[in-house]
Amino acid sequence: MRVAIVTESFLPTVNGVTNSVVKVLDHLHREGHDAIVICPAAHAPAEYRGFAVHQVPAIAYRQFPVGLGSPQVYRLIAEFAPDVLHAASPFLLGAQGIAAANRLGVPSIAVFQTDLAGYAKRNHLGPATAAAWRFTRWVHDGATLTLVPSTASMDALQQHGFTPLSLWARGVDLDAFHPHHRQSPKALELRGRLSPNGEVVVGYVGRVAPEKQLERLGELRGMPGIQLAVVGDGPSMGSVASATKGMPITFLGRLSGDELSAAYASFDLFLHTGTEETFGQTLQEAHASGLPVIAPRAGGPIDLVADGSTGYLYDPADAAELRQLVGDLVASPTLRSRFGEAGRRAVLGRTWQRVCGELVGHYESVMNVPTLKAAPRRKARIQ
Repeated sequence: MRVAIVTESFLPTVNGVTNSVVKVLDHLHREGHDAIVICPAAHAPAEYRGFAVHQVPAIAYRQFPVGLGSPQVYRLIAEFAPDVLHAASPFLLGAQGIAAANRLGVPSIAVFQTDLAGYAKRNHLGPATAAAWRFTRWVHDGATLTLVPSTASMDALQQHGFTPLSLWARGVDLDAFHPHHRQSPKALELRGRLSPNGEVVVGYVGRVAPEKQLERLGELRGMPGIQLAVVGDGPSMGSVASATKGMPITFLGRLSGDELSAAYASFDLFLHTGTEETFGQTLQEAHASGLPVIAPRAGGPIDLVADGSTGYLYDPADAAELRQLVGDLVASPTLRSRFGEAGRRAVLGRTWQRVCGELVGHYESVMNVPTLKAAPRRKARIQ
């Protein structure tokens, strides 16, 4: 099978979109398929796993490269002659890739991963929220099939008239994220720095950006016996540092590989604060690492956290509830251990091998579906 992947993000940029695309490419390589990658220009490698990587013009927005339209996209797809096009979190670049696929009679799958409308709503941009939904639907209307990562995303898209839809979650590396890493030298060294006096380490991993709402960590001010640890960076570093000024918090920066595994292994519990996750990959990594997880009762975490079994879900509008739930886990090593073990068991069937196998099944399912090649696409009315 020949797969053209048009992605809004790729290496060296590290985020959920890039991570998923890399895992898909690893699987395609392992199974003997062929692929190309088309991505925004941001110092990407010339190839990955032997697959050519093509960069197109981009601009930077909030430290993030945004791909722009280019005639190069149609030419690259036409020359590669794919069996299917995979649009990863399609925005401007992905929309052009889907349009090119339709012109060429190539079926396409759009993977919904970024909640543009949610961002607009959070910033109280009423008209922009509606416009974001119209634009997103216009993009996905061109695809043969849209894949969504969670039941919350499925409900939201169905309410706004998206069709056809199918559920496709994400995998997790069960070896990279494993409780036995707690005894690794790197984890022990980091644990010694974070918890020199037996403090309970409350950790977060992810981008430090407005949509992650990490300022909510300030709600834990004054809680005795804790140490906060943040892995990641981004445009909200200043705001988060201000909200947590004077609190016991360590900013570890962006980590990957063994250092990231060691960071999870040095935590006692994982706290997520953002309400706009379409999935929540770091929550799965925390579960795989044997950590209890506390997350908002919103979006992707609803599928990932079994409330009262693998962690807790809290009302994001109730700061007192968040504080109480963290306090409950801080006070009980037994509860942390029980939730952590249950979380590990919950993700044992979610390997990337299995999840990517499901994706190839979706590819095959659309290969005999008529495309929109002959049908004019509606113009997006952005008001």
